[in-house]
Amino acid sequence: MGALVRSGSSPPRFTLRSSCLSKPVEATFSPLIFGGEPNSGIGTPHSARGTGRLSTSDQRSLIRAQALVRRIVAEGHDRPSLVTQIACEIGAEIIEGYRLPGDDLNSVELSRRYQTSRTPIREALMLLEKEGLVEVHPRKRPRVASCAIDEIREIYLARATLFEIVAINVAHTVTEEGMNTLRAAFHKMETAYRADDLRGFVWANLDFYDHNTQLANNRTLKRIIDSLVVRTARLRRLSLEQPGRMERSFDDHARLMRAYQDRDANLAAALIRSNHINALAALEVYFRDSRDEAARHAKRA
Repeated sequence: MGALVRSGSSPPRFTLRSSCLSKPVEATFSPLIFGGEPNSGIGTPHSARGTGRLSTSDQRSLIRAQALVRRIVAEGHDRPSLVTQIACEIGAEIIEGYRLPGDDLNSVELSRRYQTSRTPIREALMLLEKEGLVEVHPRKRPRVASCAIDEIREIYLARATLFEIVAINVAHTVTEEGMNTLRAAFHKMETAYRADDLRGFVWANLDFYDHNTQLANNRTLKRIIDSLVVRTARLRRLSLEQPGRMERSFDDHARLMRAYQDRDANLAAALIRSNHINALAALEVYFRDSRDEAARHAKRA
């Protein structure tokens, strides 16, 4: 998947060098933000549950999440570099589940963490609010946005429809070079699946779909899909960690690759839509079970 390389800068800068990225991704972490000694890699995020250190896979996943937030959220905004850094790091912690829906985002604590005033914190949280990761209400603390199942349903149904168009375009127009790109992306999914590496599979899956949108040669369509990427990133992991879901997803994508190879646009569109509908169904079951469990807990209390 890649390697973490530390430079001699201060604060320490870690670079993820990975063949799945078009260029190395750099992210800066300081002891204020991550526990542990810098020379042992990235420590546990400030808000992580539990006291264990992050595994190498989790470190890479966190850096990929930062890169995603930077690409989608930060690059289109003329903000100071500190605002971008704060938005990328907090956004990544939300995507990776270190900050959970409903968690407070205390601007005083964040100001202390980043050794800055509250103004850059507020600006960073406003960027994340636009992408659906943070909720900011008048006279209340900002908090991690909750996942409303009705909105999730709307997003997944919209993505299913958009990716039907993508799949049809790819099946009709993809070159052999494009097919090789998709094969390489699918191979990374297969490697993660065989290793039972959920986080690796999630990011390989995201890369696979990004390659699809590029090969569809429709910039407007890609722009719309990209606008939903950050909102769905944390949901993608939640869906794939449900029992049997990663295996089903892998099988669906293996069939999709065969449909592309056969230039079967109708089958490719049906498969890519089915994968989104199955992911939505897994999330609906998860949220229903979570709601029922919460109701039982409240009744016992």
